[in-house]
Amino acid sequence: MYEQFGLFINGEWRKPTQSADVFSPVTEKSLGQAPAATADETIEALNAAAAALRPLREMGGFGRADALHKAADAMIARTDEAARMIATETGKPIAQAGREWGLACDQFRWFAEEARRIYGRIVDSRVLGGRFEITREAVGVVGAFTAWNFPAALPARKLAPALAAGCSVVLRPSSQTPGVAMIMVDCLRAANLPDGSVNLVCGSTSNTYAPIMEDARVRKVSLTGSTRVGQQMIRDAADTVKKVSMELGGNAPLIIYDDADLDAALDATVATKFANCGQVCVTPDRFFVHESLHDAFVTGFVERASMIKVGDGLEPDTGMGPLINQRRLEEIDAIVQNAVQAGATLAHGGARTSHNSGHFYQPTVLTNVSDDMKVFAEENFGPIAAITTFSTEEEALARANACEMGLSAYAFTRSPDRARRTTATLKAGMVGINSFALAASEAPFGGTNFSGMGREGGIEGIEDYLDTKLSQIVF
Repeated sequence: MYEQFGLFINGEWRKPTQSADVFSPVTEKSLGQAPAATADETIEALNAAAAALRPLREMGGFGRADALHKAADAMIARTDEAARMIATETGKPIAQAGREWGLACDQFRWFAEEARRIYGRIVDSRVLGGRFEITREAVGVVGAFTAWNFPAALPARKLAPALAAGCSVVLRPSSQTPGVAMIMVDCLRAANLPDGSVNLVCGSTSNTYAPIMEDARVRKVSLTGSTRVGQQMIRDAADTVKKVSMELGGNAPLIIYDDADLDAALDATVATKFANCGQVCVTPDRFFVHESLHDAFVTGFVERASMIKVGDGLEPDTGMGPLINQRRLEEIDAIVQNAVQAGATLAHGGARTSHNSGHFYQPTVLTNVSDDMKVFAEENFGPIAAITTFSTEEEALARANACEMGLSAYAFTRSPDRARRTTATLKAGMVGINSFALAASEAPFGGTNFSGMGREGGIEGIEDYLDTKLSQIVF
């Protein structure tokens, strides 16, 4: 499955000296042998990236824009192949996989145009005959680390702005889902960027992460991963004073106010909660439902959840695929059992499915959940809807904010005034009112507090890949 690719270093695919199995979350069998870079191969990739900086800069913004548009064209032509790879490696439904690849294509289109708009400015100087010139320059070599849950969208959010800015990249995708990144990098190969502009290494932390973090030539690192990993990366980046941006964990609150459109809220929430088997950092985890709507909301939620077909994402009628691995399956089951033992009510699901293989778990609904239960206090990252009630707007907002995470937050209401108050009060990098659609190439994506720093997407997305230079010119 991975034989046509390998490691991508200095503009060419090469066979690795080591490899490791990638396992299907559906069958639990090996999908094939993926490359596993040695530390020396990672250093080769870093050398190539460093050498590519000058030719990338000399292309100029318009040249890099043309290259990124070529990459997007190549990606669109390989949509079916990429969607199947995503569904195979993650187990997510093929329709969701296709939409994800489309979002990745959009990133390259958006940042192709942003490459043409890296503006500076001129400021009058206090020195007679002088002026200040403020220009923007690429920070340098970038180390990009991505997670397995969105194996196309996450690399695209890092590769596209970095290349648009003129930064070369060493990409280290998740070893659980390397194939999708390989297809994307192959599309970039077709864009005729300078050799070394993009490099791909997979493998162990000691052989990939450590060389990248220790190399002083790497001036910026970008991570999508857990808060624990992000904290370690911040510490490691301090040794060589690297710029960091990261999108970390979430534990998003959802507030269903008493004036919400109940059917619209239910339709949107069930589809969002169980997308990718709940393995989405911005999915709603903590459900605050007004006491007057609680029973109707739970009834409607369970009805819709019970209609979801759980199975192989390559089957067209599958609504929810498996968890990524056995460890996640066991963790999710333990979280549910812990909540029930602590007094929560199991309204639906709460067990593994009857499939003969695969890491499948039922869409699960818990009620009578208290804020101190693990299922509520921590990100569960699985197909669990944990529901509690509230009485007043002030109570709901205070409880929603009682969390160290701050990635996304949501509410449903018919009141514009309440929507504005809610948006202003919730502590999160992104807030959705009557909508969960936050991920778009034209919009800045990211969180606050323990959910990370920096933004991906929008005009803000290129900022972390640029340094500001001030020049004083006097004649």
